[in-house]
Amino acid sequence: MIKAPDKPLTSLVNLEQPLSIEGYIEAGGYQGAEKALHHLSRAEVLTLVEDSTLKGRGGAGFPTGMKWKCVPMYEPGDINAPECKYLVCNADEMEPGTFKDRVLLEGVPHQLIEAMIIAAYTIGAEKAYIFLRGEYHLAARRLQQAIDEAYRNNWLGEKIQGTDVHLDLYLHSSAGRYICGEETALINALEGKRANPRAKPPFPQFSGLFGKPTVVNNVETLSNLPHILKHGADWFKGLSPDSDAGTKIYAACGRVKTPGTWELPMGATIRELLYDHGGGMLDGLKLKGLLPGGASTDFLLPEHLDTPMDFNSIAKAGSRLGTGGLIVLDDHNCPVSMVLNLLQFFAQESCGWCTPCRDGTPWAVEVLSRIEQGQGNKEDLDTLAKLCDFMWLGKTHCALAPGAVEPLKSALKYFHDDFEQHIDQGCCPYHGGH
Repeated sequence: MIKAPDKPLTSLVNLEQPLSIEGYIEAGGYQGAEKALHHLSRAEVLTLVEDSTLKGRGGAGFPTGMKWKCVPMYEPGDINAPECKYLVCNADEMEPGTFKDRVLLEGVPHQLIEAMIIAAYTIGAEKAYIFLRGEYHLAARRLQQAIDEAYRNNWLGEKIQGTDVHLDLYLHSSAGRYICGEETALINALEGKRANPRAKPPFPQFSGLFGKPTVVNNVETLSNLPHILKHGADWFKGLSPDSDAGTKIYAACGRVKTPGTWELPMGATIRELLYDHGGGMLDGLKLKGLLPGGASTDFLLPEHLDTPMDFNSIAKAGSRLGTGGLIVLDDHNCPVSMVLNLLQFFAQESCGWCTPCRDGTPWAVEVLSRIEQGQGNKEDLDTLAKLCDFMWLGKTHCALAPGAVEPLKSALKYFHDDFEQHIDQGCCPYHGGH
């Protein structure tokens, strides 16, 4: 009996040379899929995932079991049953400050394939896609090699491992754009259309890829499934002392001593992540603020260091857990310049579908550029505040614009003096005349 790992997602990661299918099976791989296919009904697997309380690791934190439960299930022979259902893995990791999925894709590709077999079996899908960020060339090569191995060993294709289960898995490299991370924009891109988000409802679970029921899950979310199947829901919940179950792959980047990724129990504090694992700030620098979950989250301050990195605690502190990737701002870097850099990215990545995002993000870039160059005035701060409201939740077609203004809105709140110094001094106080 193989001992249940404390860090299940990364226990078999090897970034130099990932395990072949033989090595993965020898290490306990495909046992979760074998249990699902041979010993559990679809309903029993769904119940197990629900009981584990697994939440989405892509940013939204939606309960995985609840998402799957929305997929229409039909009895054999039902004339109303759709011809096909689809499972899609969202591997379009383009959130600045986030690189957790890349570790899993490059370091243990068979884990994701096993997870997709389990998920596809549960929802009754016979076709699945991995929608991969186009720049992840090494991940693409390793994934395709693992998919080929899985076909040769009858873990994909017809009558998997002697069962009646069939699954074809395709790797699709994205043509690019951040907006493809939004699940309905991803679906449009997968269909060969422009990557614009769709109006919801209908939700993808009812009408998704090619109009058929579709589930879209993140790489890290799916990767938990083999371990939940092998070791049970109680084991998964026991991995974390926090209200959110399981582990999380956290990351830290910026001017810290040892930037990187670490798999820790859900609810590890920001202080533990930044100082125990990230090594703290570089010598001579102090922490000024940080984005806790990637570029599209609100700033938090040093006073928030003891906040647990879970969905509820970060929300109570005024931000979002997002992808769990810390972007650290030190006291020698300009918050106005940092926010300008982020807004330039979001303005470039807007799909242009709705007016607040299409016109609001470039407008924010224009105003921030003036302030950073020492040409701003006090009215510009009012304009930025109005733009934050103009692009907020409920006023845009999707969540790109609200996410884009989260760092801006919180920077205006926490670093207001820095904005005013730019205006009063006629230059950036951090970068001189820049």
